[in-house]
Amino acid sequence: MTPHLAITMGDPAGIGPEIIVKAAARLKDRIDSGDLKLMIVGSVPALRRAEQSLGLLTEQIAEVSETGSWPALCCLQADEEGAPIEPGQLSADGGRFAYKAIEAGVRMALADKIGGIVTAPLNKEALNKAGYHYAGHTEMLAELTGVRGSVMMLAHGNMRVSHVTTHVALQDVPKRLTPERLRLVIDLTDKALKGLGITNPKIAIAALNPHAGEGGLFGREDIDVSTPVIAKANADGLNIHGPVPGDTVFVKLRAGQYDAVVAMYHDQGHIPVKLLGFEIDPATGKWMDLSGVNITLGLPIIRTSVDHGTAFDIAGQGIANERSLIEAIEYAEKLAATRHVA
Repeated sequence: MTPHLAITMGDPAGIGPEIIVKAAARLKDRIDSGDLKLMIVGSVPALRRAEQSLGLLTEQIAEVSETGSWPALCCLQADEEGAPIEPGQLSADGGRFAYKAIEAGVRMALADKIGGIVTAPLNKEALNKAGYHYAGHTEMLAELTGVRGSVMMLAHGNMRVSHVTTHVALQDVPKRLTPERLRLVIDLTDKALKGLGITNPKIAIAALNPHAGEGGLFGREDIDVSTPVIAKANADGLNIHGPVPGDTVFVKLRAGQYDAVVAMYHDQGHIPVKLLGFEIDPATGKWMDLSGVNITLGLPIIRTSVDHGTAFDIAGQGIANERSLIEAIEYAEKLAATRHVA
């Protein structure tokens, strides 16, 4: 039996509602056949506005409650509606709905009512304005599921990059590179790749320092921390390489020499994936399309996400692209299908 995936709307003032409606329209044949089941969680009025303005679906997405049976495509109101949430307008209500949608999704996932969560983007300022003080989805999900050691992985095609650190100041990265943290990231990355069907994942560890420290001239973290952890992981039967200098490791990943890279910090891992994922119109200099998925590893539930923000500047205009959301749904399906396989 195919379980529903919860699609959390994120901030209703962002592009979440419209990319959800566009994705549902593109996936209609699979939904109608029962091969794919989706529950949209968030502000139903914001969803209705997107349905009406886009006109892509032949009938309204059915509203349901958390109890009872659900049609293959349905929606769930995450919280009480206040004043209308306007597209492109930052507000505490937008942050409140983003949090409440995640809260409901986690609750249903932990109860095995759904197969996983796919998240549309939230706005960190709106989230904090609503009183929810998190750096982003990853930290919020870790707390809601009672997990301390979650890991962010970005994926675009064969570019899969997990991160030792994410939303921390660059000056704090070296002290957060501990043997325990690095080994956790390695293990969770290996497990995720196997869940995606890669039987013997080859993982590269990006160096923290230029030239992997150049024998200690540019720092000793790669020598004193990363190298012993890599040796132990290989002794335990994993296929780990490095530390590989950061200026070449992603070229090698793109060439297929590795199945994933473990990056040391946010920008080291995000820049190569987003550089390849964004398609730019050379005539205007504006981005036309984007591809990429954010996957949270180490949770007791499956969570994937779009790899872009709320795009308040284009929200409500009907021009946002749903490609990243569809890819996130596909990744969630793959992971859900292998989750209970030994």
